[in-house]
Amino acid sequence: MSPTETDTTPALNELIDSCIARRDTRHEDWDTLGFQAQTGEQFKRAQIRYIGSGATGDHATDNRILPSEHFTFSNMRLPVGAIGPEHTHHDVEEVFFVLEGTLEVTVHDVDDGTKTASRVLGYRDLIRVPAGVPRSLRNIGDTDALFCVIIGAQRPELPTYPPTSPMHGVHRS
Repeated sequence: MSPTETDTTPALNELIDSCIARRDTRHEDWDTLGFQAQTGEQFKRAQIRYIGSGATGDHATDNRILPSEHFTFSNMRLPVGAIGPEHTHHDVEEVFFVLEGTLEVTVHDVDDGTKTASRVLGYRDLIRVPAGVPRSLRNIGDTDALFCVIIGAQRPELPTYPPTSPMHGVHRS
């Protein structure tokens, strides 16, 4: 018997099928963070959801998303020169894992956000940002960046935007 031809049951087939999110069933959602792009084209980016909705809002009616139990997982497409603005997840850590392109990731000091440290990440590089630490990112490459975003909760709180963020005071419409 080959690895794909196994002795199985309808329940096991249903289980495994309910745990798969195929790339060809995903779509780039440019609207979920569109309220940020209204402040400037440099903030335009797309979320591609796989597990849960991340911290981008309520996508409960999207039946393509696998339910989240302990974390969320999505891909983000960041066009050349685009910025993921400074924001803080107070309740969860966030991980960025680069699949394509080059990102500059910055962490900001918690006190006033004016002191920063930045690092360049490329193919298969990863950064974990602890809860409560402001972070931002920018595509510094010459192609779109595609990276995984993992957030450490089933349903994270919406992030906040510190006074040093270009999104401070901007609200979802």
